[in-house]
Amino acid sequence: MRASELREKTPDQLREELASLKKEAFNLRFQQATGQLENTARMRAVRRDVARVKTVLNEKAAAGGDEE
Repeated sequence: MRASELREKTPDQLREELASLKKEAFNLRFQQATGQLENTARMRAVRRDVARVKTVLNEKAAAGGDEE
């Protein structure tokens, strides 16, 4: 996921994306704890995607509230 793709989305879409990424991160942590996680690199990618979404949300908020 690229930051440029995220900037095209509305704040509501970004919040939905953030919720789904956090859910995925939870599931990955659960898989790791039970020894079922095969792709450990996915955890890092999800964490970074969460950070990107939060960054873009903060940029939009600083640029003038929830503009759509």
